Amino acid sequence: MRHSKRLFLGITLALIALAAGVYVGIGTREARSPATSVPPEVIAQLFATQLDDAEGKPVSFAQWRGKTLIVNFWATWCPPCREEMPAFSRMQTKYGANGVQFVGIALDTSDNVKVFSSKHPVSYPLPIANSDTSELTRRLGNSQLALPYSVILGPGGEVLMTRLGRVSESELDALLQKAKPRQAR
Repeated sequence: MRHSKRLFLGITLALIALAAGVYVGIGTREARSPATSVPPEVIAQLFATQLDDAEGKPVSFAQWRGKTLIVNFWATWCPPCREEMPAFSRMQTKYGANGVQFVGIALDTSDNVKVFSSKHPVSYPLPIANSDTSELTRRLGNSQLALPYSVILGPGGEVLMTRLGRVSESELDALLQKAKPRQAR
């Protein structure tokens, strides 16, 4: 009996250490170079995407064409995802009037997002992923389908940055200060 308790404790500690390593590893990854660009047809697919929010209302990405768009793939069960959301909210509030739009695509259930949003409101839309979202995520550069994953597009649809793991608020702030909104037509 003692041996099985020690074995169970050892396995549990090993799994915790592994999870911590993955968490730290993801949190410290560097941004991909824009040279590993996303094909224009994938950007077009993103802007053609329509997802429902947690209330079932449609959210069309076409409405954000011409803006600096930060698309963040996240889930309520993902600690680094939840950690970066307050910074994203602050940046949305700070830069929204300058043509910047954050969108958090939840790879989660509507119910989980409703509960999360009621406890942790954000200042940007949180549409719910559908069956096609995994393939879109992969085509946007997230070959591991890990979270959080962010894609930052300039006003012309050019990829400014992709990131697997958290994006720091200071790095994001510097990037958004440089991004120029497209003039209204």
